[in-house]
Amino acid sequence: MRNALILFFTLASISFSSFASINTSKLNPSNLQTASVSNYVIDLSSGKTLYRKNSNVVMPIASLTKLMTAMVTLDAKLPLNQKITFTKTDREHMYNTYSRVRVGSELSRGETMHIALMSSENLAAAALAANYPGGYNAFIRAMNAKAKALGMTHTHFVDSSGLNPKNQSTASDVAKMVRAAYKYPEIRNYSTNGAVHTAYFTHPRYKLGYTNTNALVRGKNGT
Repeated sequence: MRNALILFFTLASISFSSFASINTSKLNPSNLQTASVSNYVIDLSSGKTLYRKNSNVVMPIASLTKLMTAMVTLDAKLPLNQKITFTKTDREHMYNTYSRVRVGSELSRGETMHIALMSSENLAAAALAANYPGGYNAFIRAMNAKAKALGMTHTHFVDSSGLNPKNQSTASDVAKMVRAAYKYPEIRNYSTNGAVHTAYFTHPRYKLGYTNTNALVRGKNGT
């Protein structure tokens, strides 16, 4: 049995799942039938492409953007236990879309990354970028520099959440990003360590429960 990474693209978004129990030696591409616009299957261990369909079509990548947000944050070696504040400007950076997080409240950087990855909290992704050395715009530049370093030649980021459809990539490029993200223990842990998680905020003190957006993790079949 080998680890395989499977990416399913639709016109609006991409979902990512990693399976540990797929026998890749018996995978027959001719038997695969998918409704997704673009697919990509890669062996996580070797990097070998097992199957592809329209894998170089450029399209919005939605919340998979947050994997790059997490990598750039971790690459900066910023303290994960440091409290960061959610601001009105952060809301503007996620286009004033709804969030249960209250403006002015605080949460540690690690917990902020946790809820961004496991439950796709857009305000958390905006706050991580805003609390980067040099600020939000420097963070976006770092995201694009990281993409270039990973060989993601058809990828471009304009925000840290994935809400903007101008965050674009291809299945082939996203496979490179996900393989890189898989090497970060924090990203693996925050993404897969439970179906639910409670975040404890301060100023004011309150708590919010978050559900993992990955159905495989909720069903205890994710890795």
